Amino acid sequence: CKGSLKHCTYQLKKTPEEHIEDILAVVDYANELDIEVNVYLEDWSNGMKDSPEYVFRIVDALKQTSIKRFMLPDTLGVLNPLQVIEFMRKMKKRYPDTHFDFHAHNDYDLAVSNVLAAVLSGVKGLHTTINGLGERAGNAPLASVQAILKDHFNAITNIDESRLNDVSRVVGSYSGIVIPANKPIVGENVFTQVAGVHADGDNKSNLYCNDLLPERFGRIREYALGKTSGKANIRKNLESLGLELDEESMRKVTERIIELGDKKELVTQEDLPYIISDVLKHDGMNNKVKLKSYFVTLASGLKPMATLSVEIDGQVYEESSSGDGQYDAFVRALRKIYKVTLGRKFPMLINYAVSIPPGGRTDAFVQTVITWSFGEKVFRTRGLDADQTEAAIKATIKMLNIIEEY
Repeated sequence: CKGSLKHCTYQLKKTPEEHIEDILAVVDYANELDIEVNVYLEDWSNGMKDSPEYVFRIVDALKQTSIKRFMLPDTLGVLNPLQVIEFMRKMKKRYPDTHFDFHAHNDYDLAVSNVLAAVLSGVKGLHTTINGLGERAGNAPLASVQAILKDHFNAITNIDESRLNDVSRVVGSYSGIVIPANKPIVGENVFTQVAGVHADGDNKSNLYCNDLLPERFGRIREYALGKTSGKANIRKNLESLGLELDEESMRKVTERIIELGDKKELVTQEDLPYIISDVLKHDGMNNKVKLKSYFVTLASGLKPMATLSVEIDGQVYEESSSGDGQYDAFVRALRKIYKVTLGRKFPMLINYAVSIPPGGRTDAFVQTVITWSFGEKVFRTRGLDADQTEAAIKATIKMLNIIEEY
């Protein structure tokens, strides 16, 4: 239904009386078919701003019908929290026994704030979406609304918070819309401490933690490795890997990670053993898998081909395969060795990201970060090279050496 006189007049080209008559006819027909009815008052927010008497006229005519819920949307995302409180309280005061839902849009980045204003004003139902997806700037994101309702208003819902991250990833994958790394609750970075002082504080009575504990949402706290890393960040990552270093070794590794960070290179936890081996010049990282040689081809009209020779525990294996791309052909050949020749499991590639430094140079280094799933563990490996395929292959060989430790 139309929640503003403007929509009723210019889109339906009807008078309020004609619109009400149409609505009542549809509700009566639904009742005959034993169908329950909810009403969506489109453009209700502008209706309350510009034509409140029209809104009241519509609801007055419908409040005694069998309609279960009246959904009040901020269709164009034009309200602020103070207006939501004002308009919602007017509705609740005039219709105290009516079930109202609120549907926020995020055009001014106020969807979550407006939802909370509606809750404070007595609304009974909320419309949210996974990752805030929706028309234009989207709607209120479920994860944020759930966390705020629970932590700030002690609201009880039937939502399993531990699955919010999983469902966010599924929707992100199918929708093709990337989740911002800093998106609250579900963003890649929101449970990552970057500054060394924060990691140090976590070692001292969790000084930098709040109620948004990552374990609530099926996640873990991570400690970034880069140019702002301190020894506390590195120790946290070493603990996860079961590694220990003396103070002098820690100093050298810290300097190397900061140096890498200054070059804007991403340093992952899985890179640490390699960095330690490189910096300390010892055999801390025993590479059981070594790529001896490989050859990839790309020809117009033909599928890419890859032939490789790899050494695993001192034994050399050779294999060839075609694929949908040069890297795909390389991985298919590797998978043959592991699954067919050796009868071993091969990790599943679940994400593949490529980035280059700004500037648009064709000879720029390419950074490939690949996310793998192996058993119950998900981890990332990184490769850096002037050639994208070579960078991906480096990341893959790192992965093979990591799974050798499992």
